[in-house]
Amino acid sequence: MPLRRQISVLSTRLPQRRAIFTTRDIQHLNATVNALVHVSKTPQTTRHDGALHGMTLAIKDNICTASLPTTCSSAMLAGYTSPFDATVVELLRDEGAQIIGKANCDEFGMGSLNVNSIHGPVVNPFQPTDAHDVPLMAHEPRSAGGSSGGSAASVAARLCTAALGTDTGGSVRLPASYCGVVGLKPSYGLISRWGVVSFADSLDCVGVLARSVDTVKEVFDVISVYDARDPTAASPELRKRASSTAESCLPKLFSSVRANTLDGLRIGVPQEYFPLELEPSITSSLRTIIRNLKDAGATIRPVSLPATQYALSAYYVIASAEASSNLARFDGIQYGLRVPPPAGASRSKPSNVYAHSRSSGFGREVRKRILLGTYALTADAFDNYFLQAQRVRAYIKADFNRVFRHPCVHLAHPESCLSADGVDVLLHPSAIRTAPRLAEKRECDTSSIDEYLQDVMTVPASLAGLPALSVPAGLGEDGWPVGMTVVGQWGTDQLVLQVGRVIEGIQ
Repeated sequence: MPLRRQISVLSTRLPQRRAIFTTRDIQHLNATVNALVHVSKTPQTTRHDGALHGMTLAIKDNICTASLPTTCSSAMLAGYTSPFDATVVELLRDEGAQIIGKANCDEFGMGSLNVNSIHGPVVNPFQPTDAHDVPLMAHEPRSAGGSSGGSAASVAARLCTAALGTDTGGSVRLPASYCGVVGLKPSYGLISRWGVVSFADSLDCVGVLARSVDTVKEVFDVISVYDARDPTAASPELRKRASSTAESCLPKLFSSVRANTLDGLRIGVPQEYFPLELEPSITSSLRTIIRNLKDAGATIRPVSLPATQYALSAYYVIASAEASSNLARFDGIQYGLRVPPPAGASRSKPSNVYAHSRSSGFGREVRKRILLGTYALTADAFDNYFLQAQRVRAYIKADFNRVFRHPCVHLAHPESCLSADGVDVLLHPSAIRTAPRLAEKRECDTSSIDEYLQDVMTVPASLAGLPALSVPAGLGEDGWPVGMTVVGQWGTDQLVLQVGRVIEGIQ
């Protein structure tokens, strides 16, 4: 029986909330998708009265778990097991969730296609409708997206009910789009990052992936609590102010969206989110969604975010600079893989000692970003690159604040940016194309920047710290999934989820 058919049969025999596979089943079904790199051998004892009792989850390999290794898909941390659980894992366990394993990812979260992993690439488990009788192993393999490709693939392959990933510049939304599942990047600071191995501190967010918006919301409601151990966590006062501000501005809107109508909702479509690289079939899917939204009562308005054209460049400068700082600790002496210098090598400088460990432990993509980030922080380049990127980031935030009709509570005087003509949420394609073939990645490995262009639709919301939800929106011309993203003002995550739920239901 084809693998996809096996998955479908097994997953429909038991309620969605239940652990539908044994460890042996998971390992067998995972063999051709490579979504999980560590599988729990025995089910964990969980609360029977918890909000998530019976729900199975996969945890991205850069989120610490005491019962399973945390390697960040890197040789630098091969075999490492954390002595503690990350806050988000603690919260899930406390509410009865069962952790089935650790999900494959790009090394230290650096990548858009989940091919930069010591465990090998993740294969997209989606099966086009004209190929249901063809075993998945006989398909031309396509990328599951990155860096949270293993999390998205484990959900799409029905190995678990939901999964946690991390999103720095689109690492949850891009895999969600490619695999045909729902992916949420929350407002920056709402979900604790304590116990998450850092890539870029000012950008990293823990995200949630599932097959429905309702399931994403269930998990999000459990883990979006204040954690004093996380210095980047939004304070309880700020959370309350954001929630009350949104509801005071949009009281009728919240009630109408909950009733599956969009009366009074203003949706903005950014003009800058239609680059030349965007596949025509994705534009067609967006038009269909817009027509359905209009029929549901929403008002559609074109908006302009002119700083978007600089977002990708600014993102890679900032993310690489922060990565070079965060990964400095992995030197084979304090942390990480230890590779002794070869016989006769000079040990007069510390760098001569740990360079061998870092060269062996880090993969090519990580080494590249560390070098770029270190250069951006040097005295000669700091003003021209890092500070300039931070200025662009401020412009991007100002762009978003200008088009939303409710203010950003982070500002000293939020009422100063209140726009009576603004929109409630933004809608745009999640990616410029459907899932690329893994063979295409191998062909362009040496010099192409195509992989970096995958993030062009997702990085603006990351730079601004805004909530963004990718929802499946049909299929492209090639029969593979297309995703649409809903973006809201900071702190309006519940509104974004409700709008995503309506979009999910009107297709």
